[in-house]
Amino acid sequence: MDKLVLIVEDNERSLKLERDVLRLQGYRTIEAQTAEEGIVLAAEQLPDLILMDIRLPGIDGVAALGRLRADPLTATIPVIALTSSAMTHDDERFGRAGFDGYLAKPIDVRQFIEEVAARCGVTVREV
Repeated sequence: MDKLVLIVEDNERSLKLERDVLRLQGYRTIEAQTAEEGIVLAAEQLPDLILMDIRLPGIDGVAALGRLRADPLTATIPVIALTSSAMTHDDERFGRAGFDGYLAKPIDVRQFIEEVAARCGVTVREV
């Protein structure tokens, strides 16, 4: 598989877990710890998918998504919101913001793999 996933995550533990799970599934990953860095990497590398933490230092994930959608280079890259503050209506809120999906943290590994695979158009390998 040659799918590239950009992980924008400021929590080192979460970043490591997400990266390790994806690499075990055969994805290539690049990482950013701020939204600003993630926006630059997205435009340079054009990943197949972006996993965007919502609570980030500097601009948050929702504002970062707005910038990604405003740039013709990154406008069509699927972006999944990752949040540790999952609330009842988050799926609607993130959908209205323009995210392609959202996952609560801590991640459920099976659900995480399935969501990433669906957004990248690949078959899930057994966990």
